[in-house]
Amino acid sequence: MTTPYAERMGLLTGQTVMEIGRDDDTDPAIRDDIRRVTGNAPLDEGSGVRADAVLYWWREGDGDLAGELTEAVEALSGRGPVWLLTPKPRHPGHTPAPDVVEAAEDADLHHTAEADLGAWTGHRLARRPGVPHVA
Repeated sequence: MTTPYAERMGLLTGQTVMEIGRDDDTDPAIRDDIRRVTGNAPLDEGSGVRADAVLYWWREGDGDLAGELTEAVEALSGRGPVWLLTPKPRHPGHTPAPDVVEAAEDADLHHTAEADLGAWTGHRLARRPGVPHVA
């Protein structure tokens, strides 16, 4: 039985997902479920293809979160979400939700949802209404 991670993230068949920040600590079950639901393997960052959603694995100390989120939005083909995944509390690299919300606001995004994704917490970030997207 698979865990419905992609469904929790609102991903649909045929969508493309850009993956950023993958490392040894990321959860292959989340990636596998995205592939199962969308029918597409997550795209590598730097592929040059714009995606319907971004999956961003983030750990405290990875850099300037607001700046990285601003760049992540550039990978989107439309108004899709950026799913920022952070390790759960009490795990190395955990980023507190208020820090995620503040960085999102600095990047002209807003925090719209949170999802339990195994050992990770998923934060759904979307463009603020009225902020244009680059086509």
